[in-house]
Amino acid sequence: MKVKIAVIPVAGFGTRFLPYTKAVPKPMLPIINRPSVEIIAEEAAKSGIEEIVFVVGHKKEIIEDHFSENTQLENLLKDKNKPEYLKEVKYPEGLAKVHFVQQKTQLGTADAIMAAEEYIQGKPFAVLFGDDVMFNEKPVLRQLLEVYEKHGKTVIGVKTVPHEQVPKYASVEYDIKDGREYRVTSIVEKPPIELVKSDIAPLGRYVCSPYMVDIMRNLKPGANNEYQLTDALDIEAKTNGAYAYEFEGKRYDMGDRLGFLKANVEYALRDTELKESFKNYLLDIIKE
Repeated sequence: MKVKIAVIPVAGFGTRFLPYTKAVPKPMLPIINRPSVEIIAEEAAKSGIEEIVFVVGHKKEIIEDHFSENTQLENLLKDKNKPEYLKEVKYPEGLAKVHFVQQKTQLGTADAIMAAEEYIQGKPFAVLFGDDVMFNEKPVLRQLLEVYEKHGKTVIGVKTVPHEQVPKYASVEYDIKDGREYRVTSIVEKPPIELVKSDIAPLGRYVCSPYMVDIMRNLKPGANNEYQLTDALDIEAKTNGAYAYEFEGKRYDMGDRLGFLKANVEYALRDTELKESFKNYLLDIIKE
């Protein structure tokens, strides 16, 4: 079964970006002139996703407005003969069919995904977390979807991380490795360093089998009395089977101020209009 729907949870408060996020949702943090959530939605669309469910929180109307038609602005740009700006404004409207659901209380990642239950039940679905912006010529989600189409089982996007950093994420254990593919045996959420058995960790991209909805619906709360996707994935791996795929691409952590800065610098250096002047600027300030 082809995967045509994705869930993008973007309900966090963005406390590390206060006071900016007091009034503006963190997913609207810009990478140059585009909100990070638009870049994530674009990855989904370029991977073949046709329908996106945004799980939103406070100030949700700002995100909704970005993906909706703005007739007044579009008419103004037409009247002023600014087709390049009009194209940019209309672009997010046509990425996919979009829905918005609200996570009223933040009770973990699985709880956020289950806010979209009415749209994903009975279907395989993708999950792209809003803090994780990926850059690669071949979209990261597309890489995972190809593994799902090959095996028909849940696929976890992973990277090898330094051993001492695994407790910040989760440890994905496996019994068979084939190139970039791993057959998962278990997943341990934020294990203490002495219990880490694997240095591959999930980083914000998943393709889930239809079984995952039932697993999350019956999931017991874990750490901090929250319902975590990693706990559901552990059950999935042990009951229905799952794979991990070490994707090709660069990941930017938009929940971290340094990650936000890195994304802007590196995207600017890829921009055809900005890269030369920006590179020269960087070289100049390094000399100071």
